[in-house]
This record gives sequence, structure tokens and C-alpha cells, in this order.
Amino acid sequence: MTYDIAIIGGGIVGLATARAILDRAPRTRLVLLEKETDIAHHQTGHNSGVIHSGIYYKPGSYKARLCVEGARLMKAYCEKNGIEVDTCGKVIVATSQEELPRLKTLYERGVANGVPGVAMIDARRLKEIEPHASALAGIHSPQTAIVDYRRVAETLARDLVASGLTLERSFRVGAITRERGTLRLATADDRVVTATHLVNCAGLHSDVIARLAGAPIDVQIVPFRGEYYMLRPERRSLVNGLIYPVPDPEFPFLGVHFTRTVHGDVEAGPNAVLAFAREGYTWSRVRPGELLATLGFSGFRAMAKKYWKTGAYEMYRSLSKRAFVKALQRLVPALAAEDIRPGGAGVRAQAVTAEGALVDDFRIVQTADAVHVLNAPSPAATASLAIGRHIATIAAETFQIATRT
Repeated sequence: MTYDIAIIGGGIVGLATARAILDRAPRTRLVLLEKETDIAHHQTGHNSGVIHSGIYYKPGSYKARLCVEGARLMKAYCEKNGIEVDTCGKVIVATSQEELPRLKTLYERGVANGVPGVAMIDARRLKEIEPHASALAGIHSPQTAIVDYRRVAETLARDLVASGLTLERSFRVGAITRERGTLRLATADDRVVTATHLVNCAGLHSDVIARLAGAPIDVQIVPFRGEYYMLRPERRSLVNGLIYPVPDPEFPFLGVHFTRTVHGDVEAGPNAVLAFAREGYTWSRVRPGELLATLGFSGFRAMAKKYWKTGAYEMYRSLSKRAFVKALQRLVPALAAEDIRPGGAGVRAQAVTAEGALVDDFRIVQTADAVHVLNAPSPAATASLAIGRHIATIAAETFQIATRT
């Protein structure tokens, strides 16, 4: 059978896109191709679980618009499907005078983006919310919540299969060709799926898939690993909800922070270090071909030249628990090295231009028969249901499927 649309990528964005397409056109013959044996294996499965409120993002950007709407949709979906959501709230804290103007800018962004309940707070109010946090001032986002995104993805997948989606697991697309108006998607062992159209939600491999499909793209994915420590059970009381620093506006990562999870743990991190493989969750995970492709990319070299000091510090902090703890103590001074133990890690798919710019917003490229999601960083999980609707709208217009019922 030739499918109407093939979606590559079984993470939460791919699943949400499939859901939105079937909502618009229930009779669409839809197949989702996932290269792993299970769904949500990479970025979704390694997500810290925050349902972000939308404070950080430039007003009018895709991130801002889709995050606020996506958070609302995500909470509603979880409530409907009995998935636990803990609205624990978050504080963003300024620990130095130089951070205060940036804190104010963040607050203004939150107001402009329609973040519910966002408020500036002083040090006294901060102590009422997070007694162990230390700062000159902060922002309180009471509606920030936490959830298990892997469970959300599994629920989406179950519902989609029940609605007629074909889910192909262990299907790593290695070649894409066109034959008589259809796309032939093949694995190295000659498993083949044919489809009229393609939606690329391949995350860490989205640029590879786009190039296989012949799309004109101007970015390359550079993988950054984020490593976490976990607070020991007897010290979890140091954190009530989420405690974040004021981010560096020159670097698209939020900085190390504390995140309570719905399972009762408290994560501390992550940092941001170059991964030596697209799925390089540890220092020892190295894929020479992928690493050489990163190092040989002009955009990476330009980025490294600009951010080498930050990158060097991130690597040092990765290798030094003492440095990691020192960064965390800016937020919670009572934390000691013995209070944390090594945790897990995730890898972020960061799109970088040939000039070395780190793409900050969602980046979607379309051709006559394909839509490629080339950059979907945080808050992609939060915004996934809204992103899925947005991608489905683009697909409907590009593939002319809006009237199919």
C-alpha cells in the first residue's frame, strides 16, 4: 500500500503531528516510521518533564505562541487521559545585580506572552515559596507544571494506532527516492514504505533525512549533551518545585537548575557539552563519522570560535563535580557535594547555520511533497500538541489534504 503521508520520528512532536493530521482528515492513510524498537526513545524520553509556561521566549516568536497554547493543550490532554500533572510552580531567580535588568525583561516577556499568574517577587516572597533558595529578586510562575512525557507519548501512540495509524518500529530510513509521484523510503535491509508525502520529525537526525529527501536546507544539527545529578532522597526537601537561574541571553541554554519530577525525584542540571555522537549520552559514546561531520561543519567552527570560553567551562563543569555543585549553590547555597549523585543525560538537537548562529526558534522547511521540522528545541515537548497542529496546517496546505474526510 502507498500511504498518503509518512511521518519519520516517533518522538512526541511526530506523534502530536500524526494526531493533528488525523483530527483534520480522519481517513488519511498515515504511517509513522520509528528507527528504535520503542517510541519516545531519545529527546522525549530524556526530557525533564517540565510543562513550560512561556516566560523565556521573544513575544511573537513561534516558541512564545506555541508554548502558551501548547501548555494549555497538554494539561487538558493529560486531564482527559488520566495522566498525572503536578502544577508545582517555578521561580526564576537573580543572584546578582547585573541579572536584575534581564530578570525584568523576562517578566515583561511573560506578561506579553500571556503567561498566567506570572509575578515579580522580592527576596522575602521567594523564601516563602522556596525557603532554601537565595536571590535578590525573582519571577514566580505558579502555573508551571511537571509531567511524564514518555507516558504522554505512549498514550498518544496507543490512541493513534486505534485510530488507524500504522506504526513501523525498527525502521531506520537510509534512502529516499522518488518513483512516479511517490516517495520510496527504504532501510539498509531493504524494508520499504511508499508514501505520497513526507513529514520529517526525526529530531537529532532531521537534517540527515531532509538531505536524503533533497530539501534545500541551510542548517546542520549539532548535538549537545545535558548531564544531570539527582538529589539524594533525604535532601529533596531543599527544593519545593522548580528553581531556575536567569539565562544568559547570548547562549540558548537555560543554565543548571533544579527540577522536581512527577516521580518524586529532584534533578539538578543540565549542563551543555558537545556530544561526540548524535545519540552521545556519555563521554564514551563516540561515532567517528558523526563527530567528524560536526567538526568539519563551517557553522560549528564559527560557533566554537564565538563561544569557546563558555564551551570550555561547560566541559570543565561536566568533568568536575565540585564545579557543578558550585554552580548549583548560586541558587541553593545549602547544597553540598554529598547531597547529589550522578543522574542521567539527554542530547539536544541544536540546529546551527553555516555562519555559526544557533537557531533559537522552531525551523520548518517545506517542499512540494515534504515538510521538514529542522529545529524543535525546548519547549518542544510542552508545545508539542500546538506544534502538531501547526505542522498539520502546513501539511494540509502543501499537500492539499484539507478537504479529505
